[in-house]
Amino acid sequence: MFSLSEIFMAIAGVELTSNDLLFSEAVIDSRQLINGTLFVALNGENTDGHQYVNEAFRKGAQAALVSRSIPGTREIDLRAAADRETPVPNPFPRAPFCILVDDPVAALQKISAYHRDQLALTVVGITGTVGKSTTKELVYEVVSRAFLTLKNSGNLNNEIGLPLTLLRAGLGHQAAILEMGFYVPGEIKLLCDIAKPKIGVVTNVGTVHAERAGSIEVIASGKSELVAELPPDGIAILNYDDPYVLPMKEKSKAPVLTYGLNAEADLWANEIESFGLDGIRFLLHSGEEQFRVSVPLIGRHSVHTALRAIAVGRALNMKWQDIFMGLNNGQSNLRMAVMYTPNGAMIIDDTYNASPESVIAALNLLRELDGKKIAILGEMRELGQYENQGHRSVGQHAAGCCDELVAVGPKAKEIVYAALKSGMEQTRVKWFGSVAETIEYVKLRRFAKGETVLIKGSRGMQMEYIVETMESK
Repeated sequence: MFSLSEIFMAIAGVELTSNDLLFSEAVIDSRQLINGTLFVALNGENTDGHQYVNEAFRKGAQAALVSRSIPGTREIDLRAAADRETPVPNPFPRAPFCILVDDPVAALQKISAYHRDQLALTVVGITGTVGKSTTKELVYEVVSRAFLTLKNSGNLNNEIGLPLTLLRAGLGHQAAILEMGFYVPGEIKLLCDIAKPKIGVVTNVGTVHAERAGSIEVIASGKSELVAELPPDGIAILNYDDPYVLPMKEKSKAPVLTYGLNAEADLWANEIESFGLDGIRFLLHSGEEQFRVSVPLIGRHSVHTALRAIAVGRALNMKWQDIFMGLNNGQSNLRMAVMYTPNGAMIIDDTYNASPESVIAALNLLRELDGKKIAILGEMRELGQYENQGHRSVGQHAAGCCDELVAVGPKAKEIVYAALKSGMEQTRVKWFGSVAETIEYVKLRRFAKGETVLIKGSRGMQMEYIVETMESK
């Protein structure tokens, strides 16, 4: 919750002594409006939010941030506020009204940063190529055992989503767990300027977004902005096992806490056991202390997620008991869903997104399960110069993890070539140029009891339609 006074101070440096107004949150989609919100009109690629201002007002928005006048609405003009003295409107318009600004996104960011400064909030920033969202969810489960905690909803992790999240924070919140996305250098620094994280967690560095960023070295540099922006009294939590993450300690003004599978890390794990869909167990080491830990996360790779959440809990001086209770809350098995076909085949729906690293981790899980194993893998996008290499690495790994392989999309031909070259029999490999073609195949294939099907691909592939078909056929 934030106020009109905060908006005036953030944008114009003007303090309101009266006419204050409280907003429950800020939104950019008029379909999501509830009473008491601030509507932010954005000029998007496909639509212009200014077209929906009157609809937002009808649904209960109290004000709208706009960059141009909306006919028939009351307005307050704060454009170029930094270049001139901005008087308080007299008389002050009744809500709802428009607040004219030069750039609604920049104004949203200023308001969010100002609001964050009014709060006694410990912010945990999380970035990395793979595992950000799952880490955010598990860290939230742990931290909320001891603190009133806020987190990003969904994937609101960019220059718009993160400010929207922070504006939901109230005076009662003690911590915020904020995922921070990356596409280009400077982006995470901007998010840090707004959120001012005290604890920073880096999961790993991979090739996703290399198409935009250019190289894995540029991606690593961009992720390291989180570490570089931490205050001296903060804590940087770094993956000891990742050769691109560990060197980030040189950029940190804050103390560093490392985690991983190496005994040289501050928090490390061994004796890892996977129980398929029933979770994992491992031996945790912290200094001279050891704990046998069970977590309801799927796959051996999830031990790193658990270690990150444990590290944040320790950075916040939480008790071990509260940390372990948070780990086992059972709400954090994010984005990987298990369901069954009418004939009894198990479907592992991991269709949210895909990178070489995440697909290989999912294949490792598939290999651990009983029965006949089938992988339906869509092409991976935004890999840039690593496109062929990434698809080939997945194909090579799939050859040793599944009994049947179905590759989907033009770029996924490399998966097929690599699997065949790695010894997979041609009769066990299929390729389809589109999801629509694959759907026709799965309608005929009629997967049955005793078979497990992993479905994964980049978000743009819309592999979820294959899942929907299999569930109904």
